[in-house]
Amino acid sequence: MKIIVPMAGRGSRLRPHSLTVPKPLIPVAGKPIVHRLVADIVGVLNQDIEEIAFILGDPAFFGDDVVESLKELAKELGAKPSIYRQLDPKGTGHAIMCAEPSLSGPAVIAYADTLIRADFDLDKEADAVIWTKKVDNPSAYGVVNLNEKEEIVELVEKPETFVSDQAVIGIYYFKDVSVLKNELQYVLDNNIINGGEYQINDGIKRMMADGKVFKTGTVSEWMDCGNKEVTVETNRRMLGFLAEANEQLISENIITENAEIIEPCFIGEGVVIKNSVVGPFASIGKDTVIEDSTIKNSIIQTNTTIKNATLDNAMIGNHAHFDGKFTNVSIGDYSQLK
Repeated sequence: MKIIVPMAGRGSRLRPHSLTVPKPLIPVAGKPIVHRLVADIVGVLNQDIEEIAFILGDPAFFGDDVVESLKELAKELGAKPSIYRQLDPKGTGHAIMCAEPSLSGPAVIAYADTLIRADFDLDKEADAVIWTKKVDNPSAYGVVNLNEKEEIVELVEKPETFVSDQAVIGIYYFKDVSVLKNELQYVLDNNIINGGEYQINDGIKRMMADGKVFKTGTVSEWMDCGNKEVTVETNRRMLGFLAEANEQLISENIITENAEIIEPCFIGEGVVIKNSVVGPFASIGKDTVIEDSTIKNSIIQTNTTIKNATLDNAMIGNHAHFDGKFTNVSIGDYSQLK
C-alpha cells in the first residue's frame, strides 16, 4: 500500500500562520497536521505501507527542512519516502500526476488540510473507496450519490436538491491507482478543465463511466484546518480525543511557578509558565514563556513569549512576542487583532 499526499498549496486562508510555515506543518495538539493525518490513515488501513509520496510546491517555500521532516515521518512509519514538486498550481488532478512514478498498485490519496477519526474495514473488493462524513447541510459540500447497492454512481458538487448527506472529505483509496493515473492523463491530454484547473473528480468520473465500482468509507470525525477559526476548533477536539485515549500531552520538562494547568492541554518541552492559568484546550509549543496570563482554547507555537494576556480562541505563531499591556503593536502582513 502507498499513501500519496498532495500538499503544494500555500494555505492562504490560514495566513499569517502559513506565510512562513506550510499549512500542513502547522501543529495541532502539538503535532503537525500532515503528521497526524498520515498516522491516522496508517491506523485505519492496518497494513504495511510501502511508500509515502509527498507532493510539494516551490522549493523556496517547501525547503530542505520541510523535505527532511517528511522523509523522517515516512521512515518512522516504516515506509519509503518520495518527494515530488508541483511548481505550477494547476489543480488537484495535476498535483497527483506530478507523482506519476509512484502511481501504481493499491494507494490512498489524502489531501493534507484535514484530520479524521475513523474505524472501518476498507472494502478491498471495490475498485475504489471515497471516504465520506455524514453532514447536516449537504448543500454546502461535494457529496456522493449512491445506488441501491450502496455503490457511488455520481459526485455532485453543492447540490441544490437533496442527493445524499455523505460529504466527500478528500481521502480516496484505489485498488490500482494506475487506473486513475491513466484517466487523469486523458484529462490532461484533452485539456479537460473545471474551475480553471485539472480536477481529480474528472478522472474519477471517467473511472465510473468505465464501470469501476466505488464504495464509501465513512469516518466518525472530520476536522478541517482551512482557516484560523476551524483550526483552533480542531485543536480543541483533537485534544479531547487524545485525552480520552490517555495520551501523554504535557511534557515532564516544563517549569511552573504559581501556575494552574487545566487539562486537556498540550504543553511542549521547555515551556515556562508563571503566574498564569493555561487551559483547557490550549496547545503550547516548546520553549514558549507565558507570564501573568490566562490562555484557553488557543494555539501558541514555539519560542514565543506571552505576557499580561487574556487569550481565548487565539492562534499565535513561532518566535512571536505579545504583551497585552501595550497598544503600540507591530504585526506582520495578514495578521488580525480582534
